Amino acid sequence: MTVDVNEGDFESRVIERSREVPVVVDFWAEWCGPCRVLGPALEAAVATRGGEVELVKVDTDRNPNLAISFQIGSIPAVKAFRDGNVVSEFVGALRPPQIEQFLDRLVPSAADKLAGADDEESLRKALELDPRNATAAVKLGRLLLGRGEAIEAFELLDRFRGSFEAEGLAARARLTADLAGAQTDGAGALSRSFAAWDEGRLEDALEGLQQALAESEDQERRDLLRKVMVAIFTELGADHPLAREHRRRLAAALT
Repeated sequence: MTVDVNEGDFESRVIERSREVPVVVDFWAEWCGPCRVLGPALEAAVATRGGEVELVKVDTDRNPNLAISFQIGSIPAVKAFRDGNVVSEFVGALRPPQIEQFLDRLVPSAADKLAGADDEESLRKALELDPRNATAAVKLGRLLLGRGEAIEAFELLDRFRGSFEAEGLAARARLTADLAGAQTDGAGALSRSFAAWDEGRLEDALEGLQQALAESEDQERRDLLRKVMVAIFTELGADHPLAREHRRRLAAALT
């Protein structure tokens, strides 16, 4: 059911409510022809979402202060709120398929919800629903690597080009598979670096990877080590001091 909100209850019905469930606000007016087209289409699309998103309407003629506050220049204008903030918006009367796409970006898909879990069954189901779900692939890849299934992990993750985490874990899987029969101290040092990564000792992991890179003359192996380090940089965040330091050292080592 669509609710009409005004300047008096906007804070509670939209801002505060959006901390519990996404709220879509349709800014409209009686005289607006396109508004009369968009309104029913929005209502129909939201009704199929099973309460995962709510729709409210704001009459801009009766609530001019809200129109000014949210810089409504033309209508219909639609703004989606989550956690008290505008997270997505559009202007004009979209067609139903475009409205569905707008809501899909606002409400997590079934695959996204499953990818939020940590158990293998949920992650595999997420990938069945959405074979390109990188979050599920990265989590499942970590589980596979954790129990020594490096080849399966590589086959899973190698499809996710463009995700630094997936590419880094795929590179780690390749290196792990190559090390399976190695008995050298270098192999042991690299394994210890991977173990340090799993245990959250990222500084130790990066130091070991830097050393392995410096000691290798094989270009393919060096590129795999680079990808592993980039994955750890991504995990740390671009502005983390450890990431900045080792990114600088990596760039110097590769020149």
